[in-house]
Amino acid sequence: MAFLELRNVSKSYGEGAERTEVLKDVNMTICEGEFVAVIGFSGSGKTTLISLICGLIQPDEGEVLLRGKKITGPGPDRGIVFQNYSLLPWLTVEGNVAVAVNQVFKDWDPQRRHDQVRKYIEMVNLTPALHKRPSELSGGMRQRVSVARALAMNPEILLLDEPLSALDALTRGTLQYEIEKIWREDRKTAVMITNDVDEGIILADRIIPLKPGPRATLGPEFRVNLPRPRDKNELNDNDIYKHLRNDIVRYMLDIGKETGAGKSALELALPDLQPKDLRPSQREAVLSREVRAAIE
Repeated sequence: MAFLELRNVSKSYGEGAERTEVLKDVNMTICEGEFVAVIGFSGSGKTTLISLICGLIQPDEGEVLLRGKKITGPGPDRGIVFQNYSLLPWLTVEGNVAVAVNQVFKDWDPQRRHDQVRKYIEMVNLTPALHKRPSELSGGMRQRVSVARALAMNPEILLLDEPLSALDALTRGTLQYEIEKIWREDRKTAVMITNDVDEGIILADRIIPLKPGPRATLGPEFRVNLPRPRDKNELNDNDIYKHLRNDIVRYMLDIGKETGAGKSALELALPDLQPKDLRPSQREAVLSREVRAAIE
């Protein structure tokens, strides 16, 4: 039995002539303890997909199953980290994590709940900021609080909806490393939505493209057969990484051209002027800019 499974899932929004089919016949199977990244173009339905798994919305057709049981609504067995932090501004770091812990573990004694909160705040290296409110934290620190809150509920699945896309490159790289480290320690099943190919390769066991919508469905999976932990600087000299990255990038570009997704961004990002003597590393850099423009 699959741990998490989507069977022939379709989802639309609107009524009548305004109805838009966002997802169509989506099928996906995820094993327990696996880290899967779903990558796609803006507007392809990535957030709709993660919302279906979370139980925030229901499919029009098909079903989402966890351990063989249909998901009919949100639950503490699925912890989610959103892109926009979603913290309560009047509570401290400790208070924001405690809200989730107190709700999920009502039958625990106060000391045990307190220890649970402190454990996960320490895990994301925020103990020095324990009594600070969100307005006193950087974007990266706020997202760490969101990660700690989700993990402190001890969910069976960790859902990550582009949690790092609003951060600067340095902070994003740091949190990628920390999320991967936490995942290796706890081995929670994780599903991440991202528009960054490198992020998917660094974190995931499998990368599954979501084709552009409307009526978006999943493309072929790419397995990431690279040892952990993965260091981005070391990967630059790894042939397996280079081939995998190029395969994913080319696939995304091909489906983008077929559907017209990201066409204007590509035209703006890539003027018709390029050096003729690009070395392989320079060609990879140009390709990276091209796919990022298409996806974002």
